[in-house]
Amino acid sequence: MAQLLSASQREKDFFIAIDSDGCVFDTMEIKHKECFCPVTIRHYGLQAVSKFARQSWEFVNLYSVHRGMNRFPALVEVMDQLRKRPEVLRRNVSIPALEALRGWINSKPKLGNPALADAATGNGALADALLWSETVNKSVTEMVHGVPPFPYVHDSLMRAAEHADMMVASSTPVEALRREWREHRLSGYVELIAGQEMGPKSHQLSITAASQYAPDRMLMIGDAFSDYRAAKSVNACFFPILPGEEEASWERFLNEVLDRFLSGQYRGAYENDLIGELSARLPKHPPWESQ
Repeated sequence: MAQLLSASQREKDFFIAIDSDGCVFDTMEIKHKECFCPVTIRHYGLQAVSKFARQSWEFVNLYSVHRGMNRFPALVEVMDQLRKRPEVLRRNVSIPALEALRGWINSKPKLGNPALADAATGNGALADALLWSETVNKSVTEMVHGVPPFPYVHDSLMRAAEHADMMVASSTPVEALRREWREHRLSGYVELIAGQEMGPKSHQLSITAASQYAPDRMLMIGDAFSDYRAAKSVNACFFPILPGEEEASWERFLNEVLDRFLSGQYRGAYENDLIGELSARLPKHPPWESQ
């Protein structure tokens, strides 16, 4: 898969990378609320504090600056939050610290199941985390299908493909991405579909685009600050799909943003205002910390 990144060749003057979950497809809510969270509660024995586990999982993965975080750091962040919550402490429920998983994450591998499987040999704690992740994938495969792209996505990608080389840059497993993009006839608009097995989004963009396009001719489209950071790691422009206003965001992209980007009038105050709108929707601290 790494060879697919390095083999990407420039054909047009512009480059657009697009996140998938929550950006192109309205799948963030169903994946996290119906798959990730129930599997986590069951796998890690959080039934006695399921209400608080659900609140923390949804805040981290859907409604905060952490939105879009890779599943493994997100799992650690949720457990860290739960261990600090007074409501959880009063129930005397043991919340796993996941120190082995934390150490593996800090070793900066490609945060996907293949890399974790290699590290899990002879390590029961990492093998358990791998089982959790594989169970999540099975749940997603069973649950998530028939979810179409947001309105205006098809028209946006069709028009953008006339002017720009395009790729999917995501932290979702590649197999799931390919299935979703093919199911909804979007894969023909992109030259490459990159997922978690190909490293973080910053790495994906660095290998495929950083040396081939001018900074103001590269654009990352995403719904989270992880997408913003990936864009800025290669000095690319960033367009946010605002959580809760996805349809309006894609309509704006189609009717206004794409032309600004292609004409060199996107970067600057206009882009900064849009990023400010994303920041207003994704707070850093959970609401229960101020209660």
